[in-house]
Amino acid sequence: MIKKIVILGSTGSIGKTLLKIIKKDKKNFEIKLLTAKNNYNLLLKQAKEFKVKNLIITDKKYFEIAKSKIKKKNINIYNNFDHLDKILKKKVDYTMSSIVGINGLLPTFRIIKYSKKIAIANKESIICGWNLIHKELKKNKTYFIPVDSEHFSIWFALKNNNNLIDKIFLTASGGPFYNLSINKFKDIKINQAIKHPNWKMGKKISVDSATMMNKVFEIIEAKNLFNIEYKKLKILNHPKSYIHAIIQFSNGMTKIISHDTNMKIPIFNTLYENDNKKIKSKNLNLDILNNLSLKEVDYKKFPMVKILDTLPQNCSLFETIIVSSNDLLVNLFLNNKIKFTDISKKFVKLINLPEFNKYKKIFPKRIQDIIDLERLVHLKIDTKSI
Repeated sequence: MIKKIVILGSTGSIGKTLLKIIKKDKKNFEIKLLTAKNNYNLLLKQAKEFKVKNLIITDKKYFEIAKSKIKKKNINIYNNFDHLDKILKKKVDYTMSSIVGINGLLPTFRIIKYSKKIAIANKESIICGWNLIHKELKKNKTYFIPVDSEHFSIWFALKNNNNLIDKIFLTASGGPFYNLSINKFKDIKINQAIKHPNWKMGKKISVDSATMMNKVFEIIEAKNLFNIEYKKLKILNHPKSYIHAIIQFSNGMTKIISHDTNMKIPIFNTLYENDNKKIKSKNLNLDILNNLSLKEVDYKKFPMVKILDTLPQNCSLFETIIVSSNDLLVNLFLNNKIKFTDISKKFVKLINLPEFNKYKKIFPKRIQDIIDLERLVHLKIDTKSI
């Protein structure tokens, strides 16, 4: 049976990896919709290669350019997600949601209604809007799988059986500065911060890995996804990124999940979950297993991690403030406006602004609440001296 699928953010790294997997098995898939923000050239190439009739380009400028380049009348290009009823008249079998940032939150929420299964790689959907996303999943009986290697590993190990969980450990490579002396942090340059030792990633997420903010986000995601208290979640540094999650159970058993540093593995498994499909992977690396080098996080090097001690257990709008503040500061660093060490210093200052503290007790009731608050954070921070 041919699977009908949708890819939100098909021109990003997750989307491109998924399309490479599908390319080897084209006869079993029909892509109903591809989306991008501004990379219209790649999107049009993808549409041609996979014979996709529906595209969304959310940036108005590039939408107009792409529209003028389309000569075939059997390709429909839209500028937003308001036409999903027209594009998807029946539920598709699988959706990959991999749009980056808060911009991916509303499309993720909207596409759930049209999907039998959704794999979510958009962190912000899970961090900022999980209570709303989860409710929408249940309402539409849409099956969900996380894509992040750590969360996919936990999901794979648990298979919805989390009654005996005692503790979950997420591993962190420590990024490019794990072995760097803290005295040299003040001199870190952009090209150093974006050079991850194990993964090929975009600039933003690479900087988040270097500050370990990415792992803070992943702890929040794990808390939401698996309905587990923060006190049962812990980060361990593991420079090789071979172990992705360790689950300790109250019956004395422990599960350790490992795979190569290749996002193709979790993506492949979300697509072919019950199809008994095989993927080529390397043999078990005994050298790494015999030298895991698991260690506690050095809070002096990675002070961002300490924010986890102050977060409310329930979903709140404060998570949106955390995400938005970090986004702005990383952007300032990538544009040479602040130093690397300023990211953590100014982050703490921003999230402790008195006007933001009240959001720890306010829960998002609509996706628009999150979008509006992100705009407010940007406005507030623009007027502050940071």
